[in-house]
Amino acid sequence: MNVSQSPLIDNPLAQTLQKDICQGAKSLGLDLSQVQADLLTRYVLLLDKWNKAYNLTAIRDPREMVFRHIVDSLSIVPHINGEVILDVGSGPGLPGVVLAIMYPEKKFTTLDSNGKKTRFMLQAKLDLQLENLEVTNARVESFKVDAPFDAITSRAFSSLVNMVDGTKHLLSPSGVYLAMKGLYPEEELKELMDRHEIELIGCEPMNVPGTDGDRHLVILRNRH
Repeated sequence: MNVSQSPLIDNPLAQTLQKDICQGAKSLGLDLSQVQADLLTRYVLLLDKWNKAYNLTAIRDPREMVFRHIVDSLSIVPHINGEVILDVGSGPGLPGVVLAIMYPEKKFTTLDSNGKKTRFMLQAKLDLQLENLEVTNARVESFKVDAPFDAITSRAFSSLVNMVDGTKHLLSPSGVYLAMKGLYPEEELKELMDRHEIELIGCEPMNVPGTDGDRHLVILRNRH
């Protein structure tokens, strides 16, 4: 039976999580298909299960995971362009796995140096049958590809300068960086803008329901 079609109706927690996911997505202007809602719900259930043994995230409550992880990752869905996307420092797959669920027609690569987190992502790829997802366990500086990516996302990566320095060999000349940050990263942007090879397209405040604190999406590209 296809994983996206197997029933969740016998799991009260799953039903609650799915309702939260759909409401959170709707508040972002996203209407999820039933397949997307099911897959995102299964991803949270799997993350909760693995988290008990492997400490993949400090958030223990699966309903809190929905807003802090899933809905937060969904907030950048409208900004995803291109066909091949890299998510660096993906952790347990945020936002990479979420984006792969939302865009089955695009190809996503998630990259993390932590073995237990990449093992979890491989399990999620298998369980959720995400054929458009490639999981890589490596340090970003040593990661090599034959063809560069159209976009590079990050959510829990270090500074913007470190992100650009570590991934510039992976981005296509016309590609963009999409860096998810908390507070407006004034100092990081100043340090980055002092260099001439990077151009700031925008730094957009993101209104993520169910989460406290500021969220911003920094959009960068190589200066031509």
